[in-house]
Amino acid sequence: MTPHIQASKGEIAKTVIMPGDPLRAKFIAENFFEGAVQFNGVRGMLGYTGKYKGHELSVMGSGMGIPSMGIYAYELYKFYEVDSIIRVGTAGGIADDLALRDIVIAMGASTNSAFMEQYGLAGQFAPLADYGLLQNAVNSAKTAGVPCKVGNVLTSDTFYGDDGEAMANWRKMGILAVEMEAAGLYATASRLGKKALAILTISDMVFTHEATSAQERQESFTKMMEIALDSVIV
Repeated sequence: MTPHIQASKGEIAKTVIMPGDPLRAKFIAENFFEGAVQFNGVRGMLGYTGKYKGHELSVMGSGMGIPSMGIYAYELYKFYEVDSIIRVGTAGGIADDLALRDIVIAMGASTNSAFMEQYGLAGQFAPLADYGLLQNAVNSAKTAGVPCKVGNVLTSDTFYGDDGEAMANWRKMGILAVEMEAAGLYATASRLGKKALAILTISDMVFTHEATSAQERQESFTKMMEIALDSVIV
Protein backbone atom coordinates (compact mmCIF):
# COMPACT_ATOMS: atom_id res chain seq x y z
CA MET A 1 0.00 0.00 0.00
CA THR A 2 1.01 3.61 -0.54
CA PRO A 3 -0.07 6.70 1.42
CA HIS A 4 -2.90 7.32 -1.07
CA ILE A 5 -3.79 3.92 -2.55
CA GLN A 6 -4.90 1.01 -0.37
CA ALA A 7 -4.59 -1.75 -3.01
CA SER A 8 -2.25 -4.69 -2.65
CA LYS A 9 0.07 -5.58 -5.50
CA GLY A 10 -1.71 -7.47 -8.24
CA GLU A 11 -5.04 -5.72 -7.66
CA ILE A 12 -4.37 -3.00 -10.26
CA ALA A 13 -4.09 -3.75 -13.98
CA LYS A 14 -1.16 -2.75 -16.17
CA THR A 15 -3.34 -0.09 -17.83
CA VAL A 16 -5.35 2.43 -15.83
CA ILE A 17 -8.06 4.69 -17.25
CA MET A 18 -7.93 7.86 -15.17
CA PRO A 19 -10.68 10.49 -15.06
CA GLY A 20 -10.27 13.42 -12.73
CA ASP A 21 -13.62 12.86 -11.02
CA PRO A 22 -13.74 9.69 -8.87
CA LEU A 23 -17.49 9.45 -9.57
CA ARG A 24 -16.65 9.23 -13.27
CA ALA A 25 -14.35 6.32 -12.39
CA LYS A 26 -17.29 4.67 -10.62
CA PHE A 27 -19.49 5.31 -13.67
CA ILE A 28 -16.94 3.67 -16.00
CA ALA A 29 -16.57 0.64 -13.72
CA GLU A 30 -20.33 0.17 -13.41
CA ASN A 31 -21.17 0.72 -17.08
CA PHE A 32 -18.22 -0.72 -18.99
CA PHE A 33 -16.48 -3.30 -16.76
CA GLU A 34 -17.47 -6.86 -15.99
CA GLY A 35 -16.80 -8.08 -12.46
CA ALA A 36 -15.51 -4.72 -11.25
CA VAL A 37 -13.90 -4.83 -7.80
CA GLN A 38 -13.09 -1.67 -5.86
CA PHE A 39 -9.44 -1.46 -4.84
CA ASN A 40 -9.28 2.06 -3.46
CA GLY A 41 -11.38 4.46 -1.44
CA VAL A 42 -8.72 6.49 0.39
CA ARG A 43 -9.77 10.17 0.45
CA GLY A 44 -12.75 9.17 -1.69
CA MET A 45 -10.50 8.58 -4.72
CA LEU A 46 -12.34 5.55 -6.05
CA GLY A 47 -10.50 2.87 -8.02
CA TYR A 48 -11.76 -0.36 -9.62
CA THR A 49 -10.37 -3.30 -11.57
CA GLY A 50 -12.48 -5.38 -13.94
CA LYS A 51 -12.70 -6.82 -17.44
CA TYR A 52 -13.50 -4.91 -20.62
CA LYS A 53 -14.13 -7.17 -23.61
CA GLY A 54 -12.10 -9.84 -21.87
CA HIS A 55 -9.14 -7.60 -21.04
CA GLU A 56 -8.21 -6.67 -17.47
CA LEU A 57 -8.27 -2.92 -16.92
CA SER A 58 -8.39 -0.55 -13.98
CA VAL A 59 -10.00 2.83 -13.57
CA MET A 60 -9.26 5.39 -10.87
CA GLY A 61 -9.82 9.09 -10.23
CA SER A 62 -6.90 11.50 -10.21
CA GLY A 63 -8.45 14.54 -8.58
CA MET A 64 -8.00 18.06 -9.95
CA GLY A 65 -4.71 19.66 -10.85
CA ILE A 66 -1.13 18.58 -11.50
CA PRO A 67 -0.19 18.01 -7.82
CA SER A 68 -3.00 15.47 -7.37
CA MET A 69 -2.37 13.78 -10.72
CA GLY A 70 1.36 13.72 -10.00
CA ILE A 71 0.87 11.85 -6.74
CA TYR A 72 -1.47 9.18 -8.08
CA ALA A 73 0.36 8.67 -11.37
CA TYR A 74 3.70 8.32 -9.59
CA GLU A 75 2.36 5.78 -7.10
CA LEU A 76 0.64 3.75 -9.82
CA TYR A 77 3.70 3.70 -12.07
CA LYS A 78 6.35 3.30 -9.39
CA PHE A 79 4.78 1.07 -6.75
CA TYR A 80 2.03 -0.81 -8.61
CA GLU A 81 4.00 -1.44 -11.82
CA VAL A 82 1.37 0.16 -14.04
CA ASP A 83 2.63 0.54 -17.61
CA SER A 84 0.08 2.96 -19.11
CA ILE A 85 -2.29 5.62 -17.83
CA ILE A 86 -4.92 7.15 -20.09
CA ARG A 87 -6.53 10.29 -18.75
CA VAL A 88 -10.16 10.82 -19.78
CA GLY A 89 -11.34 14.24 -18.76
CA THR A 90 -12.91 17.53 -19.69
CA ALA A 91 -11.35 20.63 -21.15
CA GLY A 92 -12.25 24.18 -22.07
CA GLY A 93 -12.23 24.78 -25.81
CA ILE A 94 -9.88 27.50 -27.02
CA ALA A 95 -9.56 26.87 -30.77
CA ASP A 96 -12.17 28.56 -32.93
CA ASP A 97 -13.12 25.35 -34.74
CA LEU A 98 -14.03 23.44 -31.57
CA ALA A 99 -17.52 23.03 -30.13
CA LEU A 100 -19.10 21.56 -27.01
CA ARG A 101 -18.66 17.76 -26.73
CA ASP A 102 -15.89 17.60 -29.34
CA ILE A 103 -13.07 15.13 -28.65
CA VAL A 104 -9.47 16.30 -28.35
CA ILE A 105 -6.54 13.89 -28.11
CA ALA A 106 -3.54 15.63 -26.55
CA MET A 107 -0.39 15.00 -28.55
CA GLY A 108 1.44 17.46 -26.31
CA ALA A 109 0.66 19.39 -23.15
CA SER A 110 2.07 22.87 -22.67
CA THR A 111 1.80 24.25 -19.17
CA ASN A 112 2.10 27.31 -16.95
CA SER A 113 3.01 25.06 -14.03
CA ALA A 114 6.37 24.90 -12.24
CA PHE A 115 6.03 21.10 -11.94
CA MET A 116 8.94 20.38 -14.30
CA GLU A 117 11.39 22.42 -12.21
CA GLN A 118 11.88 19.43 -9.90
CA TYR A 119 13.84 17.65 -12.64
CA GLY A 120 16.61 20.26 -12.74
CA LEU A 121 16.67 20.52 -16.53
CA ALA A 122 18.68 23.26 -18.22
CA GLY A 123 15.79 24.25 -20.45
CA GLN A 124 12.06 23.74 -20.97
CA PHE A 125 10.76 20.18 -21.19
CA ALA A 126 7.99 19.50 -23.74
CA PRO A 127 5.63 16.86 -22.24
CA LEU A 128 4.34 14.52 -24.95
CA ALA A 129 1.95 11.59 -25.15
CA ASP A 130 3.15 8.08 -25.90
CA TYR A 131 2.97 7.71 -29.68
CA GLY A 132 1.66 4.14 -29.59
CA LEU A 133 -1.23 5.04 -27.29
CA LEU A 134 -1.91 8.14 -29.38
CA GLN A 135 -2.02 6.16 -32.62
CA ASN A 136 -4.30 3.53 -31.08
CA ALA A 137 -6.70 6.19 -29.81
CA VAL A 138 -6.87 7.93 -33.19
CA ASN A 139 -7.55 4.58 -34.90
CA SER A 140 -10.16 3.71 -32.27
CA ALA A 141 -11.94 7.02 -32.89
CA LYS A 142 -11.88 6.45 -36.66
CA THR A 143 -13.29 2.94 -36.28
CA ALA A 144 -16.10 4.30 -34.11
CA GLY A 145 -16.78 7.09 -36.58
CA VAL A 146 -16.07 9.73 -33.94
CA PRO A 147 -14.34 12.89 -35.22
CA CYS A 148 -11.47 14.08 -33.05
CA LYS A 149 -8.77 16.70 -33.12
CA VAL A 150 -5.16 15.91 -32.23
CA GLY A 151 -2.75 18.57 -31.05
CA ASN A 152 -1.35 20.63 -28.23
CA VAL A 153 -3.35 21.46 -25.10
CA LEU A 154 -2.60 23.72 -22.16
CA THR A 155 -2.37 22.30 -18.66
CA SER A 156 -3.07 25.23 -16.37
CA ASP A 157 -2.46 25.59 -12.64
CA THR A 158 -5.24 28.16 -12.39
CA PHE A 159 -8.95 27.72 -13.00
CA TYR A 160 -9.86 31.29 -12.10
CA GLY A 161 -6.97 33.11 -13.76
CA ASP A 162 -6.20 36.77 -13.10
CA ASP A 163 -4.74 37.43 -16.57
CA GLY A 164 -7.61 38.14 -18.94
CA GLU A 165 -5.37 37.89 -22.03
CA ALA A 166 -3.68 34.58 -21.21
CA MET A 167 -6.02 32.26 -23.11
CA ALA A 168 -6.02 34.48 -26.20
CA ASN A 169 -2.22 34.37 -26.22
CA TRP A 170 -2.20 30.57 -25.93
CA ARG A 171 -4.71 30.39 -28.78
CA LYS A 172 -2.25 32.30 -30.98
CA MET A 173 0.19 29.42 -30.43
CA GLY A 174 -2.27 26.85 -31.74
CA ILE A 175 -3.39 25.49 -28.36
CA LEU A 176 -6.66 23.58 -28.80
CA ALA A 177 -8.01 23.44 -25.24
CA VAL A 178 -7.16 24.02 -21.59
CA GLU A 179 -7.29 21.45 -18.78
CA MET A 180 -5.41 20.83 -15.52
CA GLU A 181 -3.64 17.45 -15.45
CA ALA A 182 -2.13 16.20 -18.73
CA ALA A 183 1.31 17.85 -18.53
CA GLY A 184 1.89 16.44 -15.04
CA LEU A 185 0.87 12.98 -16.21
CA TYR A 186 3.08 13.14 -19.31
CA ALA A 187 6.09 14.40 -17.37
CA THR A 188 5.71 11.72 -14.68
CA ALA A 189 5.42 9.01 -17.32
CA SER A 190 8.51 10.32 -19.12
CA ARG A 191 10.56 10.42 -15.93
CA LEU A 192 9.63 6.85 -15.01
CA GLY A 193 9.84 5.39 -18.52
CA LYS A 194 6.12 4.71 -18.73
CA LYS A 195 3.28 5.51 -21.17
CA ALA A 196 0.57 8.17 -20.95
CA LEU A 197 -2.18 9.75 -23.01
CA ALA A 198 -4.99 12.25 -22.42
CA ILE A 199 -8.33 12.08 -24.25
CA LEU A 200 -10.54 15.07 -23.55
CA THR A 201 -14.12 16.17 -24.15
CA ILE A 202 -14.86 19.86 -24.55
CA SER A 203 -17.15 20.71 -21.64
CA ASP A 204 -17.13 24.49 -22.05
CA MET A 205 -15.94 27.14 -24.45
CA VAL A 206 -13.51 29.67 -23.01
CA PHE A 207 -14.44 32.62 -25.20
CA THR A 208 -18.17 32.11 -25.79
CA HIS A 209 -18.85 30.82 -22.24
CA GLU A 210 -21.04 27.93 -23.44
CA ALA A 211 -20.98 25.08 -20.94
CA THR A 212 -22.35 21.64 -20.11
CA SER A 213 -23.82 20.60 -16.75
CA ALA A 214 -21.90 18.88 -13.94
CA GLN A 215 -24.03 15.74 -14.28
CA GLU A 216 -23.46 15.60 -18.03
CA ARG A 217 -19.71 15.89 -17.48
CA GLN A 218 -19.85 13.03 -14.99
CA GLU A 219 -22.06 10.59 -16.85
CA SER A 220 -22.63 11.35 -20.51
CA PHE A 221 -19.21 11.90 -22.07
CA THR A 222 -19.08 8.25 -23.06
CA LYS A 223 -17.45 8.63 -26.49
CA MET A 224 -14.06 9.50 -25.03
CA MET A 225 -14.42 6.64 -22.54
CA GLU A 226 -15.10 4.16 -25.34
CA ILE A 227 -12.19 5.50 -27.42
CA ALA A 228 -9.86 5.08 -24.44
CA LEU A 229 -11.09 1.59 -23.58
CA ASP A 230 -11.05 0.32 -27.17
CA SER A 231 -7.59 1.79 -27.82
CA VAL A 232 -6.18 -0.43 -25.10
CA ILE A 233 -7.41 -3.73 -26.53
CA VAL A 234 -6.36 -3.32 -30.20
